Amino acid sequence: MSSVDGPLDLWHGRQTRDHDDLEFAVLAADVGRVRALLSELVFFSVVDGRIEHLPSSQPPAAHVAQLWGADPKQGCWCVDLMPERGTPASWAYKRDPALKVSRRDIIRRTADGLPYLAPAAVLLFKAKHCREKDDRDFDLALPRLAASERDDLRRWLERLHPDHGWRARF
Repeated sequence: MSSVDGPLDLWHGRQTRDHDDLEFAVLAADVGRVRALLSELVFFSVVDGRIEHLPSSQPPAAHVAQLWGADPKQGCWCVDLMPERGTPASWAYKRDPALKVSRRDIIRRTADGLPYLAPAAVLLFKAKHCREKDDRDFDLALPRLAASERDDLRRWLERLHPDHGWRARF
């Protein structure tokens, strides 16, 4: 994709690399409404590497944390929709729901009002797989993080990924 279309790109205010799809999260209660808005797409639940068709009339099971939307006309994946288990007041990390942060502290907005996840939280998600593109994203973001965001990320990595290589790079 050629536009600014990742939370880190929104935070940087520019496209930093190409993206394969559009990733976004919505509260679990809003998934049906979002799927209706994207009715031209065919959705699949993704759990532990298993991809299963999810009929438009069926909501995702409570344990499903990722839905992929395919464009049958183009023959490609184009949306990665993540049902979020938080509440309107709090954000909960999907890999450890005990990690909760006030939604007003974790959701940022562009000048145009588009909401996106704070960079420290985005990097926490990326830490699980730590692919080459994730390392580049970390290297580009780290110098721009506020001291409090660096502290949050450091603390979250210590708790959830204690052996992660990024911990030595702060």
